[in-house]
Amino acid sequence: MSRPMLQALFSAALLVVAARADAVPKRIVLPADSVALVASPLPGYHKALGQCVGCHSAEYMLYQPPNAARPYWDAMVKRMKAVFNAPIDDADMPDIVDYLVKTYGNEQPR
Repeated sequence: MSRPMLQALFSAALLVVAARADAVPKRIVLPADSVALVASPLPGYHKALGQCVGCHSAEYMLYQPPNAARPYWDAMVKRMKAVFNAPIDDADMPDIVDYLVKTYGNEQPR
């Protein structure tokens, strides 16, 4: 066998070995959430449970400014959908925004 043929065969064998190593399933264990969404009778609470905390912890809400107004929360929910491909139904967005602004934003009861 010629040297170029051996090199090509060796390269192909390396690719097969590398591909098999990547095919091994990896297990990722995330830490338990230490914060839960604030429970609420608002319809957006259950929608946020189903559509928000599947991707990030409820603790994320605590990092938002407590004086954030409705346009801020509206932009955040739209950003989650547009930029991060969050599985949020357009029809659910107003309820989720309403829950967030009334629970974490500037419309919280004082």
